[in-house]
Amino acid sequence: MGRIDAADTAWVLSATALVLFMTLPGLALFYAGLVRMKNVLSVMMHCVAIACLASVLWLFGGYSLAFSGTGPLIGDLAKFGLIGVGRDSVTGSLPETLFFAFQMTFAVITPALIVGAFVERIRFAAVLLFSGLWLLVVYAPVAHWVWGGGWLMGRHVMDFAGGLVVHATAGTSAIVLAWRLGPRDGYPRDLSPPHNPGFTMIGAGMLWVGWYGFNAGSALAANGDAAAALIATHLSAASAGLVWALIEWIRFKRASMVGMVTGVVAGLATVTPASGFVGPIAGAGIGAAASLICYNAVEFVRHRVKIDDALDVFAVHGVGGILGVMLVAVLAAKQFGGAGYAPGVTMAGQAATQALGVAATVAWSAIGTFVLAFICEKTVGLRARDEVIEEGLDLAAHGERAWNP
Repeated sequence: MGRIDAADTAWVLSATALVLFMTLPGLALFYAGLVRMKNVLSVMMHCVAIACLASVLWLFGGYSLAFSGTGPLIGDLAKFGLIGVGRDSVTGSLPETLFFAFQMTFAVITPALIVGAFVERIRFAAVLLFSGLWLLVVYAPVAHWVWGGGWLMGRHVMDFAGGLVVHATAGTSAIVLAWRLGPRDGYPRDLSPPHNPGFTMIGAGMLWVGWYGFNAGSALAANGDAAAALIATHLSAASAGLVWALIEWIRFKRASMVGMVTGVVAGLATVTPASGFVGPIAGAGIGAAASLICYNAVEFVRHRVKIDDALDVFAVHGVGGILGVMLVAVLAAKQFGGAGYAPGVTMAGQAATQALGVAATVAWSAIGTFVLAFICEKTVGLRARDEVIEEGLDLAAHGERAWNP
């Protein structure tokens, strides 16, 4: 059994708070600013409800399925309810209860990311049912594959903080669920603009700060890997924000606030799997690539595929996370300032492993989401009634308004 290290414990305690801060209030504000005024509280409600639900489910099944047992595909229920996990239980150099809490914040934000795909038109009961089932059926198995001793971990897949586990799962599921729900009225040309870009900027700032805990905290220690992850994360976000603004300036002769912070989030999502494996220059390069690729992915989904992924979850998080997973196979090489590969692994071999991880994660997420959406549709219903959508989910579903006269 390992020994608890005070410095590592203090850092991961802080990182755990930062990652929860990403969801509440960061993601809630980021998404709320992008919708119409009559749906602001519904978006915030979805984030709060998912945070509550995912936390309880993480205790009663999720954590154990992801991080106990030795099976290649899924864990067991040996740690259901944290049975047998005491204050002296250790994971690495951390109390296991802290490792549980840190991973719980990841389990909170991942289904919350999917909220951006279904805003303004989903039943609240469907949000709860889908998110709870999704956590256990999609997220927990993939977390086990990659981080919990599963088959991809055995192949030395490189995913430092969740390009596969968080962004590829959420992004893939977002576009499948958006397709099943159908578009909002007027999509894509006649929708109202974001009601409060200031909210979106504030939320993005909170996400940026919280991402220090998300990526640097994933080192699970107060060490050089954490510091490397933090600086790569920051430089990717900064580079991505500048490049997205430049793209808008070239196309429209102006740069928008919503566009720039969308670029920042794309850079953060894309560097996530690579953050602890790459150097600072590579981090900045990842951010630039993130905006170039994700900007075009937004255009493709909106205007070519015409799926109403309302807040671009797939294009930003799904495409960004997958891009980062593939780039790390090259940029982790020591000649590029990276940490290198596992013994005996070549760049080509690592790239093949990364591609296999992407294919498996996307396929599992897509199939699982399709099945879960069908279950929701046949039980509690999926899409809200037309009159509810017209009135707005805030008042119709929750009996409240964001602003009262």
